[in-house]
Amino acid sequence: MTVGWPAELRDGAVRLRPLRRRDATAWRAVRAANASWLRPWEATSPEGSGPAPSFPQMVRGFSREARAGRMLPFVVELDGTLVGQITVSGITWGSLRSAHVGYWVDRRVAGRGTIPLALALVADHCFGVLRLHRIEVNIRPENAASLRVAEKLGMRDEGLRKAYLHIDGSWRDHRTFALTAGEVPEGLLTRYKASRARS
Repeated sequence: MTVGWPAELRDGAVRLRPLRRRDATAWRAVRAANASWLRPWEATSPEGSGPAPSFPQMVRGFSREARAGRMLPFVVELDGTLVGQITVSGITWGSLRSAHVGYWVDRRVAGRGTIPLALALVADHCFGVLRLHRIEVNIRPENAASLRVAEKLGMRDEGLRKAYLHIDGSWRDHRTFALTAGEVPEGLLTRYKASRARS
């Protein structure tokens, strides 16, 4: 078993758990309902789109990467309903001990604090269980909702990366936001809840 995987993380109505083959129907339904809303932020291939993997193939690939210690692919549930996904990927060990986090959420629950809470849970798992040193989130400057997530969590803005990722058919600029374990010794979830209580 890989350290820190499989894992289930929870706070209140928000639960993160591994993506499973039996999620296919719910996952496809949420993705279809949000296709146009998610398209501007979704990674694409510069070679053009080939045939998409089947859902079972995707789950197998994610599970293989998770067992190898390179990825943590979580489903996001709100009150027991699948509403999105949050994935820790690019996990690098050795002297870097870093990873990046990506996520998407159903438009119908956006703005309700689900993703900031999910990201805080993931960060605490990465720092506390995996013993990573640093996590980062890369966000298109036009993505106001995701920029707000980074702001709510007090992530450090490390600046603009020009033409950083191939998104929606072109190379797009991204702003990088990061945290190191030493910046949140109390845990990101604890800090986030304390900031919400003060506001």
